[in-house]
Amino acid sequence: MSTTIKQDNNKYQLEQVIALLEKGSMYEIRNLIHSSYPAETANIIESLEIEDRGKIWSVIPPSVMGEILVKLHVEVAAGLIKITDRNDLIQATESLEADERVELLQVLPEPLLSQVLESIGAVERKQLESALSYDEDTAGGMMSLEVLTVRSDVSLDVVLRYLRKRGEIPNGTDSLIVVDRNHHFQGLLPLASLLIKDAALKVHDVMNTEVLGIPYQMPASEVALVFEQREMLSAPVLSSAGVVLGKITLEDVLKVIRSESGHSLMSMAGLDEEQDMFAPVVTSSKRRAVWLGINLFTAFLASWVIGLFEATIDQIVALAVLMPIVASMGGIAGSQTLTLVIRGLALRQVNSANAKKLLVKELSVGALNGVLWAVIVAIIAGVWFHSASLGVLLGAAMVINLVCAAFAGATIPLALNRVGIDPALAGGVLLTTVTDVVGFMAFLGLATLFLL
Repeated sequence: MSTTIKQDNNKYQLEQVIALLEKGSMYEIRNLIHSSYPAETANIIESLEIEDRGKIWSVIPPSVMGEILVKLHVEVAAGLIKITDRNDLIQATESLEADERVELLQVLPEPLLSQVLESIGAVERKQLESALSYDEDTAGGMMSLEVLTVRSDVSLDVVLRYLRKRGEIPNGTDSLIVVDRNHHFQGLLPLASLLIKDAALKVHDVMNTEVLGIPYQMPASEVALVFEQREMLSAPVLSSAGVVLGKITLEDVLKVIRSESGHSLMSMAGLDEEQDMFAPVVTSSKRRAVWLGINLFTAFLASWVIGLFEATIDQIVALAVLMPIVASMGGIAGSQTLTLVIRGLALRQVNSANAKKLLVKELSVGALNGVLWAVIVAIIAGVWFHSASLGVLLGAAMVINLVCAAFAGATIPLALNRVGIDPALAGGVLLTTVTDVVGFMAFLGLATLFLL
């Protein structure tokens, strides 16, 4: 079987691996995996059941294990670490670059973490221990320790000779970081300037002093936003005193963006983006039970509201048919506002300075759409059930619910964000509760007042 599978990236890799596992052809699996990039192998491993992952892992040499482990979700990586020989893990760690080594060390359990740290040199161990002290969701936690620094008082010719002698530069290097004698940040020397400017010039003559460093405590999401807004390819990470600690590259930022995207998607279902897709059934069930319980409570709350108007529904059966329309329209309208505000919070476009104006705007949109669709549903309901009054009440309830949905969709994420709760995680459940309860209460309440 040919192992040339690059033509459509990962499209056929998983199918081929599964077919080879069913055949038990470990030799062909080894050849296929060895011809793949670490990220491709990581994607394959995450797509397999736990037992099959062990088979794949057994044919991977320790020299590339580390590169694969740092590409895996934390839970999947932790499972593979448990079945890996200690010496193989130490070798896997030693084969990584400094920033990737930090990522791997963050998921290593004790006492293995201490053993790995003891196996490396004192200077490098001190650097790694320092890097591990930063929160992984901050600039300090996402930075690379491999940086190239130069002094401002040397000539470009000296810098060029230094680079040639060094032989290689770290990945993602588009500029050299200019520092003083105490390693304080002074500016950046773009590689392009280094190549095209007169070699006799000093670094301070051509360096860019307008670039600002990234504080080590800046949240990772804000770092990604800064890179986007300033169109940056890399940036130095600075201590509180302005000392260069490391650098962040576009590759690091892309990891954050991918993680944020996965977090937002999974949070809406009450899940963690680091969870294993093929985790044991009992484990997955326990995790989801809490979220299901919360939704069950909100469902009972909506049912309780309906129960308050049981007598009204018994007399006018058409109400039971039309109730879902009001709740559904409110849910959709509220979700639109909720998504807009959550995105605005993530991009730092919504705060206390403009929240009131946004709320007024969303209430206006809710009212306008409420009136528009109220007229349409009122006509349809009136013709359907031969009752103009029923159609008018349905339309009125829809206007009420869409306005309330807009209000809830705007205020819920703002309130959750203020108290430190992720709006993407809890916003949807709260919004659904509000739109269901208000929708049923408005429609059935109006019907009780005017139709009985």
